[in-house]
Amino acid sequence: MAESIDESMAFKFEVEPGFSIIKLKNNRPIDKNFFHKGDSNVIQMHFGIQGSYQLNFNNGNYHLEIGENNSYLIYNPQVNLPVDLLLHARTRAIVLLISIDKFHSFFTKEANLIHFLNPENIEKKYYLEKALEPSLMIVLNQIYNYGLHSSLEKLYTRGKVYELLSLYFHQSDADDKQKCPYLEDDNNVEKIRLAKEILIDNFAEPPTLTDLANQVNLPLQYLKDGFKHIYGETAFAFLFNYKMEYARNLLTTKKYNIAEISFEVGYSTPSHFIAAFKKKYGSTPKKYLQSIGV
Repeated sequence: MAESIDESMAFKFEVEPGFSIIKLKNNRPIDKNFFHKGDSNVIQMHFGIQGSYQLNFNNGNYHLEIGENNSYLIYNPQVNLPVDLLLHARTRAIVLLISIDKFHSFFTKEANLIHFLNPENIEKKYYLEKALEPSLMIVLNQIYNYGLHSSLEKLYTRGKVYELLSLYFHQSDADDKQKCPYLEDDNNVEKIRLAKEILIDNFAEPPTLTDLANQVNLPLQYLKDGFKHIYGETAFAFLFNYKMEYARNLLTTKKYNIAEISFEVGYSTPSHFIAAFKKKYGSTPKKYLQSIGV
């Protein structure tokens, strides 16, 4: 049976025992809090569809930001982790809650392909952040924007959630993990997270990969492989996408001209910026604004 939890913000739906989905939204112009009691034997899978939200840990003393087109998987059998969120304005997201026993039943034959299902890792915490492929975004939007008769909702959602899991774990994450054993060390993961933050803080004039590796005290190849494993793309693919999204947001405000935006995101000439924007979005900035009616 579906369970309502402040329907202006969230809707929890039990796909089957031990497996639930929460659809989250904040259509208001201010941030909103959401809290759902957690359990140590539950895997949380977070999917950002629109906007962004903050995932809080340890009573808010530590948090992670989950953005649009991004995902975060977390499993920590050592503590009860609630779903403690701060939904920013104009945000839509989906959270899957799956008991570890139920998860095992899904992937019995494929357990060796998923790192934290291996018997030697079952009591270890595990987390994975990665960008969402277009195929995953399509399924997420289908789940979120369900439009069939209500009597079919459970059947439709159940099928789509299984499709989502299949697509999510299709990548050979275990192969990557075996090539990156240093990622089992939380300190190395934090160094790669720091590298991402350095890129964001200096996105207009980013350091070279060699300089970045030196700043976070990681071997260059470790940084390259680890960044791609955690975030699903290379460091400079991430940087390019971040710059384009930043530029797109500036563009839609109509407060800045092309030359100003070009300079803001680190391009030497407007023509270079226009070419990069077209590569990302398939049209020039001017045509993009026309297409969205701004």
